[in-house]
Amino acid sequence: MNTQQIQLHSRPEGLPTEHNFQLTTHTLPTIQAGEFLVKNLWMSVDPYMRGRMMDRKSYIAPFQIGKALEGGAIGEVIESQHPDFPVGCKVSSMLGWRNHFVSQGEDITRLPDVDIDPSHFLGAIGMPGMTAWTGLNHIAALQKGETLFVSAAAGAVGSIACQLGKLMGANVIASVGSDEKTEHLKTLGIEHIINYKTCGDLNRALAEAAPKGIDVYFENVGGEHLFAALNNMKDHGRIAVCGMIAQYNDATPTPGPSNLAQIIAKKLKIEGFIVFEHWAHYPEFTTLMGQWLAKGDIQAEQTIYHGLNQAPNAFLGLFEGKNKGKMLVKLDD
Repeated sequence: MNTQQIQLHSRPEGLPTEHNFQLTTHTLPTIQAGEFLVKNLWMSVDPYMRGRMMDRKSYIAPFQIGKALEGGAIGEVIESQHPDFPVGCKVSSMLGWRNHFVSQGEDITRLPDVDIDPSHFLGAIGMPGMTAWTGLNHIAALQKGETLFVSAAAGAVGSIACQLGKLMGANVIASVGSDEKTEHLKTLGIEHIINYKTCGDLNRALAEAAPKGIDVYFENVGGEHLFAALNNMKDHGRIAVCGMIAQYNDATPTPGPSNLAQIIAKKLKIEGFIVFEHWAHYPEFTTLMGQWLAKGDIQAEQTIYHGLNQAPNAFLGLFEGKNKGKMLVKLDD
């Protein structure tokens, strides 16, 4: 059986292009005893994948040139000689960027039989949602009545962080990069929204939105957003650092904000985190998120590209702000 996958063709310098990816065809082996064949239905593209395209030591191994890329995927077992993964069951894996794969079950999770669209296990009830929940609860310890500022607030993590902040009783301030995303967040019940591309001065706009200061900043962007947040934090404020997408494609390191002394003067706590180190809490999170989704307390917005060949375009779209909510690729027949 032939199938297709997308490999890393070359390491990008600066912003990746389509030329850094290569669609290839190869033949799958016949499954043996203890193995099963998965057809991927959905795959995820995420900003952290940009770091894996660089040949450097990090918290996760870099992608290798000439090898298939990896990432979250939801698939269906279509052939099986494994008792724990029968034909028809849905599975979660990190073997995205391909239409099919054969497995013996290592690092493959069988999805529960629940009335939730399986694509949400890549978004609201998957790694992005878990990241937002972990950052607010276990890193920043957001409390009812506090002021929360979220950057990249219309993205996969940011949009969930905004909604969770509202559920937790916080005053939520969101930053987005377009009027369309502003209107989208309003439909989610977020009232205080800054379009950083048109506000003129993000620092001033944030001061006007939070005249008494910010208790918690959920950091997704870096750069001018971190500068503005530091200027407007309250004493003993907390910053949960999830990502800094503004810097992922810089060819040379970006100098830090000029106001880092605010960390000392305001006694701030800044903590970066990798969600996979908190995965012991995932069962608790899935129970809660499942309830919130069922009741409509959380809206799981998705931006969907169709077909494996569109995966590079979906990935590049993350850095152009083309996604509202989770960016996904539906792997059509």
